[in-house]
Amino acid sequence: MIDVGIITGSGIYELPGGGESRIVENRFGTVEVSIFSAGPWTVGSISRHQRDHRHLPHTVPHQANLTALKELGARAVLATTVVGAVDPGLPLGIPILFDDLFFPTNLLPSGAACTVFIEPGDPARGHLIWDEPFALRLRRRLEHAAGDLGLEATVGGVYGHTNGPRFESRAEVRWLGSSGVTAVSQTCGPEAVLAGELELPYALVGFPVNYASGVSESRREELDRMLALSVEVLPKLVLRAAETLEGEDLTFDNGYVYRMEGGVGARKP
Repeated sequence: MIDVGIITGSGIYELPGGGESRIVENRFGTVEVSIFSAGPWTVGSISRHQRDHRHLPHTVPHQANLTALKELGARAVLATTVVGAVDPGLPLGIPILFDDLFFPTNLLPSGAACTVFIEPGDPARGHLIWDEPFALRLRRRLEHAAGDLGLEATVGGVYGHTNGPRFESRAEVRWLGSSGVTAVSQTCGPEAVLAGELELPYALVGFPVNYASGVSESRREELDRMLALSVEVLPKLVLRAAETLEGEDLTFDNGYVYRMEGGVGARKP
């Protein structure tokens, strides 16, 4: 049905030109997917928070979302998120293309382990082993798309995931900063992990809308302005990137799943 999945974050509840809406049921839940064309590709788009911001971060059905895209035939996923800057030198309002992940808890919002391998004995079960969590080819497409659109972009940075829905304390932000985190939000750690387990290359573009607690003073008016700007910029960026994808970009080559079928030692060279 589709070639590419797009998952959008806060404020982006549908993409321009969005087409047929399809309800997809899988073992993890029910998902609404909008299906349309972008260049030569068929795209399936999911609003992470759904219409009217139905889901706060702690109720987003990550397993159902990623499984729906995989079952529809997606071979790659582009995702957006608004973020709080942990690095005081990170400019607000400039998209950031992440290349690493800080998500040490590896938990879903429910507190369960973040995995699609939930059944003992599942032949597909295994350990996700990354070279890096975000696909380099897709990141380069996002970078080129930004250039096509005349946008600045920060290339590279560590995405930090925390559990919501509350924002982080000053002490927690200092911990993130000491771990090298560039910017933080509350939704995309699970997506990156689940996409990897499903062998879907995944790229994440963040839009810094404020500074995290204790980093720098942030005013409500500035936050509102940056959120409005993110809704204008991010759809253009991911759609342009999707239009320019080539077949080789839809390859999961930034890691692998070490399968456990038959037990340790059963694998053949």
